[in-house]
Amino acid sequence: MNSRAQLYARIAVWAGTIVALAALVTAIAAGAGYDSGLWDIHAGFRILQWSVYIAAGSGVAAFAGLVVALLDRHYRAALIGAVGLAVALALVLPSWQLQERAQMLPSIHDITTDTDNPPQFVALRAVREQSPNGPAYGGEKIAQQQKAGYPDIQPLVLDDPPARAFERALAAARNMGWEIAAASPEDGRIEATATTRWFRFKDDVVIRVTPSATGSRIDVRSKSRLGRSDLGTNAKRIRAYFAALNSVS
Repeated sequence: MNSRAQLYARIAVWAGTIVALAALVTAIAAGAGYDSGLWDIHAGFRILQWSVYIAAGSGVAAFAGLVVALLDRHYRAALIGAVGLAVALALVLPSWQLQERAQMLPSIHDITTDTDNPPQFVALRAVREQSPNGPAYGGEKIAQQQKAGYPDIQPLVLDDPPARAFERALAAARNMGWEIAAASPEDGRIEATATTRWFRFKDDVVIRVTPSATGSRIDVRSKSRLGRSDLGTNAKRIRAYFAALNSVS
């Protein structure tokens, strides 16, 4: 292989890797900047979107340089190219998976185990009223979309009497790392706020404990403050909460 081709390969490897790393830092900054108030959510998503585009391009460059370096048996350059490609894929693949998920899941952000009589926000109602998505439930249209997209989201029935079930429900909510806003045993109601890791989005949760024929029934409602689609986050949160609750003795 001639020296010019070797030079181009090394440039592609180094440029691809450096740009991929810069795109990764930019993607992380997109969420951190929104959380710290440096820019709004729309700017944060635009920054994230462009970081993914740039990562895709840098990944192509790193891959091309990697192939040439392997053919030339320049293993150090190949290793650098592999790092650049891995970093690029770490950004591009999750983004692609999110797009695929968005097409498969209903475009809703309010998930509850009781679509006929959803648990209501009381302590968090004022906060919800100030958020774009509000406290109200969307009614039958939302219920039908949830049933089609998340048929497994159902109430949990425990053998425990309501008082004991409430204690377990509260312990599980704390184990989830949520910020507890209210815990009212007399009403059988727990309210909490969950914060997502990346953009630090705030989603609110209300848990309702009621007597059942064999013990207690646990209903949960999880609702995002921002966004039209939650990409399955709220349903995933309810599943995780029930798993945590079942592990509390």
